[in-house]
Amino acid sequence: MLTTLKTAFTDTRAHELAWALGREPLPALACMDVELSGVHVQLRLLGASHQVLLDEEYGSFSETVACLPGSTAPLPLGVSKHFGAWEYEFAARVERLSPGSFAGRAQELLALVAEHPHGLAGTFPGDPCAFTALLVQRHEGQIRWRTWHAYPQEGSLVATRTRVATSELAGRGVGCSGLNAVEAPM
Repeated sequence: MLTTLKTAFTDTRAHELAWALGREPLPALACMDVELSGVHVQLRLLGASHQVLLDEEYGSFSETVACLPGSTAPLPLGVSKHFGAWEYEFAARVERLSPGSFAGRAQELLALVAEHPHGLAGTFPGDPCAFTALLVQRHEGQIRWRTWHAYPQEGSLVATRTRVATSELAGRGVGCSGLNAVEAPM
């Protein structure tokens, strides 16, 4: 699903993104609810980027990547940890592109996410290449999502990928192996 976000333009930069686990739901400009084999996932586009909420019978989980006032947790390149009952892996990278390359990459990503049944993308007013996009799927007992945060004013595209699983899902014979495997480049 592709939407135009109704918010005032805020000139943020890629290096202002912060990362947090376990935050309460923040006000969202757009949401998408997805059911993935007993796990409820809510994709949330914020005025300052994204939040993903998971809820299943063994617990709840949230990830926030956004420009958060007063946040002291910068966007890490990689994290692997246990969060409650969840095994969690996160990776981020910043890609710098020329203006022509940026516009082409932005359109490619927006089309990919808009056409996916579990994808949510929002463009910001003033520039069709300023967007945040999320795509979620379930694979081998894991919930995985990818996000893209576009900053055309500086030619930066921030890509993240996250994988989470619970030991309960692994106990159902679904398995958590492959948590470190990469399916596709960011």
